Amino acid sequence: MAGGALGLIEVVGLTTALAALDAACKNADVRLVGCEKVIGVDKAISITIEIAGQVAAVQSSVEAGEIAAKKVGKVIAVHVIPRPHEELEQIFMKFEEKYNQILLDNKIEEEK
Repeated sequence: MAGGALGLIEVVGLTTALAALDAACKNADVRLVGCEKVIGVDKAISITIEIAGQVAAVQSSVEAGEIAAKKVGKVIAVHVIPRPHEELEQIFMKFEEKYNQILLDNKIEEEK
């Protein structure tokens, strides 16, 4: 992610998260690097989607995702971290590895 940015969109509910992600990915050249579910935020289940790409692309995508999410449900927080510190980058690389493993596991299950 060197020279790039990390965008976070935290929403209540899966439908709202998918609407945000769809709009964000259609808006600019960004990629999904993770998705975290947290129980208990605002007395509900929140989902944080994490996207990465170049700074301007991530900023634009997070704004588009926030607008789309607000049309469907509740947005808790949005944030863009331009050029994240290398320590933060290592944490999100682990999130991306975990996310990729989930995708691989699901693909293997589908092939059975």
